[in-house]
Amino acid sequence: MLHLQNLGYEIIAVAPLDDYSSRFAAHGIQFYEMPMDNKGTNPLKDSLLIFRFVLLFLKLKPGCILSYTPKCNIYGALAASFLNIPIINNVSGLGTAFIRENLVTKIVKWLYIVSLRKSAKIFFQNKDDLSLFIDKGLVKAELTGLLPGSGVDVHRFTPAENSIPRTKFVFLLVARMLKDKGIAELVEATQLLKKQYSHIECQLLGFLDAKNPSAVSSKEMQAWVKEGLVNYLGVSDSVVDFLRQADCVVLPSYYREGVPRSLLEAASVGKPIITTDAVGCREVVDDGINGYLCEPRNVDDLKAKMEKMLLLSEAERVQMGYKGREKVLRQFDEQIVIDRYVQAIEHVYG
Repeated sequence: MLHLQNLGYEIIAVAPLDDYSSRFAAHGIQFYEMPMDNKGTNPLKDSLLIFRFVLLFLKLKPGCILSYTPKCNIYGALAASFLNIPIINNVSGLGTAFIRENLVTKIVKWLYIVSLRKSAKIFFQNKDDLSLFIDKGLVKAELTGLLPGSGVDVHRFTPAENSIPRTKFVFLLVARMLKDKGIAELVEATQLLKKQYSHIECQLLGFLDAKNPSAVSSKEMQAWVKEGLVNYLGVSDSVVDFLRQADCVVLPSYYREGVPRSLLEAASVGKPIITTDAVGCREVVDDGINGYLCEPRNVDDLKAKMEKMLLLSEAERVQMGYKGREKVLRQFDEQIVIDRYVQAIEHVYG
């Protein structure tokens, strides 16, 4: 947004109201609230969003819309199509709707076909999602483009200048507290490891999202903490500090990720990673080079990879982290994302 603003574009942000909404004003960006049930899966109820978007777009008269997240991509795109406003979509992962094939999945696929057919550009964050949409006939191949996730600010997420002395070996997970992120598997693997290695600590950082059907409940989290299996850190705007203090970042997700930003940030900070050989996650890790890949939903394999990481020398882990930082600089710098957006917008305006 700030880069486009510097190029002379007027920027307006539209999203549900939250604790961060007030921060746009300091950057000269107007903010408009768009109420929506982020976790709802009822297409009939969600279809009301189309009318809200139509009314808002009629009021704002945007020259181009940049859409991000599934509901905005579907219902915002339908409104844009109705009003003949160019829209650039970003499919940043397919989430829970594509984990299990059911009626909701079929409806969502049909909605994508209808909503994205008039898009000016449709960006995807990994090759698997791009191929799925093209192979299933959900989008026209010539309208698509591939982004390196959402990119990462490599000037902010930098390795620690000095090594941090620790008495414990810290495995850190940064994510919303959803079971689809593999949190239960991580806790179970940690429980098994602690029987052999008492000096390890599993830290969890992220929102306890009670509205999501896959959410870890407060009661479950409290039980894990009480048992000494995890250290729940809550939420933070200074994620980089927690990343720097960890020995390894873990995300055993089987959620349909785009490219997990937490893994990009971890690699940029120079931390070795353990994640699943799953859509989106595998994009960040070259197995054995800057971390390890494990099988989704496989506690034993996750435990084995955590133990393998634990038994490396500090020098070997530092080298893994260095390779991860190199990979981010080469493939995932957010400037790559910004440049591709600018090209797409300039194409819209001719």
